[in-house]
Amino acid sequence: MTAPAGPDGLRRCDWAYSAPEYIAYHDTEWGRPVHGDDAVYERMVLEAFQSGLSFITILRKRPAFRAAFAGFSIAAVAQFTEADVEVIVDLLLPVGVGGSLCGLGRASSPRRAPKPVSLVSPSIGRT
Repeated sequence: MTAPAGPDGLRRCDWAYSAPEYIAYHDTEWGRPVHGDDAVYERMVLEAFQSGLSFITILRKRPAFRAAFAGFSIAAVAQFTEADVEVIVDLLLPVGVGGSLCGLGRASSPRRAPKPVSLVSPSIGRT
C-alpha cells in the first residue's frame, strides 16, 4: 500500500495529516535515528510524560517541556534541586498540561534519570 500524497505532493503516513504538528514531526523526526545523549533524554522525558495521553498533547507542549527541563541538557537537569522540580510543575501546569500529566512524581523522575545515565554513557558532557 502506498502512502497518500498531501496537498504539497509529499507522501506521508495517514496519521500525519491529523494535525499540522504531526506533519512537521513526520517530516523531520519520525523514523529517524536520534543522535546524542541529550536528544535521547528529550525523547525519554516526552515519552514518560505522554503515558496515557495522546502524543499530540505532548508535541504541542514541547516548548514548555524544553523550558522546564533546561533544553533537555542532561548535565543541567542532573543538578536540579527539589525547588527546580517545583519550577517545572509551575512551568508545565499554566500551559494546560494538567495535574494528571504533571504530578510531582513525573516531574521528579526526569531529574533523577540523568544521574544513572551519566554513569553508563561515556559521551555525557560531550553532547
